Amino acid sequence: LVINIAASPYHAGKGRLRERMLATRATDNVSCVAMCNLVGGQDELVFDGNSMVLDQDGDLVAHAPSFDEHLLVADLDIEGLYLGRLHNPLRRTEALAAYARSVERVFVSGPQDVKVRPPLPEAISPYLSDEAEVYQALVTGTRDYVHKNGFETVIVGVSGGIDSSLVATIAADALGPEHVVAVSNPSRYSSEGSIADARRLAGNLGVRLVIVPIEPAHAAYLQMLEGLFAGTEPGVAEENIQSRIRGNVWMALSNKFGWQPVLTCGNKSELATGYATLYGDMAGGFAVIKDVPKTLVYRLARYRNGLAGRDLIPKEVLEKPPSAELKPGQLDTDTLPPYEILDPILEAYVEQDRSVEEIVARGFDEPTVRRVVNMVDRNEYKRRQAPPGIKITPRAFGRDRRLPITNRYRN
Repeated sequence: LVINIAASPYHAGKGRLRERMLATRATDNVSCVAMCNLVGGQDELVFDGNSMVLDQDGDLVAHAPSFDEHLLVADLDIEGLYLGRLHNPLRRTEALAAYARSVERVFVSGPQDVKVRPPLPEAISPYLSDEAEVYQALVTGTRDYVHKNGFETVIVGVSGGIDSSLVATIAADALGPEHVVAVSNPSRYSSEGSIADARRLAGNLGVRLVIVPIEPAHAAYLQMLEGLFAGTEPGVAEENIQSRIRGNVWMALSNKFGWQPVLTCGNKSELATGYATLYGDMAGGFAVIKDVPKTLVYRLARYRNGLAGRDLIPKEVLEKPPSAELKPGQLDTDTLPPYEILDPILEAYVEQDRSVEEIVARGFDEPTVRRVVNMVDRNEYKRRQAPPGIKITPRAFGRDRRLPITNRYRN
């Protein structure tokens, strides 16, 4: 019996990959394998458990649940293992040499009466679905980051959009709704629908909602900078002022009441392309979905609603086009390709190390691919300043993919 005491970190689909690897090792060595894996979160990493026992043929004998501490007990067919090794010619030379070595024998006890007991029932917990395992990883990682660091109550800035709605839901599941404070900071560009969606979400989750309009501070900023900005067209600078005011409000509440950390709500698609504001929506202590692509954000929200059997995250949030609402009529697609196109390009470039030519060969428009790659490359400096967040893909920014900020090479 080969015992593997493991701390193997999670990414989506890792459990099945581990089983294939261990099954190969078991058959290669004609040995039973018991892998005992860690459960819990540590900074960016989440350990998913999924401990398992395999026989000498690589067949699964027992499998523990995902993301749950569990005592796994299994019967092993030692006689079958012996016969398998007896008839397997692999390592025959090494085995014969072992018999020739002198072995010190230590007497422990004489023969004991062994009570015959019935075989144990099968203990094979099924793997979770793709969405279920990612969602549980995010809940586990958030819960352990907060609790293990001695925090208690967190802040989530809720805009009425899909990202903040999902983060607030994960936080409520991880910590309990009584330990989540949702903060809404409407501006002159916030739609009535988004404000209503934030209220509905907070009500559905049972979390406290604090509303702090930012218009007075926004107007003061514009007035303060009016002379310097005179003669220029309004643009990103004016838009990002709003985001940075919100970040200041969250941190002020965190400092005053000890609500920490602030959970940021940027997803992997946004952080990859730099569609985020330094010292604004990036302000906080833990980035729950920083490794979750936007298209997966929607799938997770629908999964959680299905689990609840109702629209825990309001359907209006899922149906409206995503927008930062920092100027009239703004949509994410004003700046980014549609997420259905963007996310596969990012996966190929960031996680699979594919070149522009290889990505174009998959059927993507070359100008779009080059534009996306350029956005990823030039926004390394932003990602370097982002808080830690949970790894759920094979290659996460920061821990797995960390490139030089200063790099003249552009091909």
